[in-house]
Amino acid sequence: MSKKKVALVIDSTANLPEEFVEKYNIYVIPLIVNWAGESLRDGVDITPTAFYERLTRAKEMPSTSQPSAGEFVDVFSKAAETAESILCLTISSELSGTFASANAARDMLEDIPIDIVDTRSTVMAMGFMALKAAEAIENGADLAEAAQVARDLITKVRILFVVDTLEFLHRGGRIGGASRLFGSVLSIKPVLTLENGRIDTLEKIRTKRKAIQYMLDYVVADVAGKSEIHAVMLNAVAFDDADAAAAKLQQQLNIENIPHSELSPVIGTHVGPGAIGIAYYAE
Repeated sequence: MSKKKVALVIDSTANLPEEFVEKYNIYVIPLIVNWAGESLRDGVDITPTAFYERLTRAKEMPSTSQPSAGEFVDVFSKAAETAESILCLTISSELSGTFASANAARDMLEDIPIDIVDTRSTVMAMGFMALKAAEAIENGADLAEAAQVARDLITKVRILFVVDTLEFLHRGGRIGGASRLFGSVLSIKPVLTLENGRIDTLEKIRTKRKAIQYMLDYVVADVAGKSEIHAVMLNAVAFDDADAAAAKLQQQLNIENIPHSELSPVIGTHVGPGAIGIAYYAE
């Protein structure tokens, strides 16, 4: 059996639906949730449903860690059995050491052509890059071409989100540019975004309802005049908020369907339950 030109590897924080993982034969390497002495693989040993249910009654809070270089070596070696080269997309290097682990693994496998893209993003914003790259590979793109397809989206995709509390981001050390909010009025519900791969504050709002509305208004204004709009609602056990927000957005943007994506345990560890967001881009 002849090898494919390129195999695609992503990490679990992209939250890519299983149907696409299977359709494009994508290799997913899980990040780790460390909890009460257990090391749980994101989406493998612990599902979002089980994670959030356990979080509500946990006395000890979880933490997260990146896959080791050795784990990347295993996945890259397996992918190399099916393809001549490997494209790997990782969560922002500002949020995780995953990109560094992937690079360390590449250095151990000098005979395999591997390109590693720091997406400067995560969740379905990173998922969009994976889908575009996967489609390009399916249509015959080589490693350099597929990697460029992913890199071209880095400056286009956006993530906006609202959290119930900044406590989880603060505790996990991922609060980034939003740190200036901490220690101020903790009842505020800031609209947060990823800017240059780091979490930053877009606006400070007093209530969650108004923060979600601000987020929706921002998206509508941002994509005004664009014809091809891609959007996914993100939530951490905030299904009602996500449903209502998606319905509003569909009406305002005249989009037939906005899929939902429940945030993975690793991302949930840092944003906490109740978080809601949007990943989107426009052509």
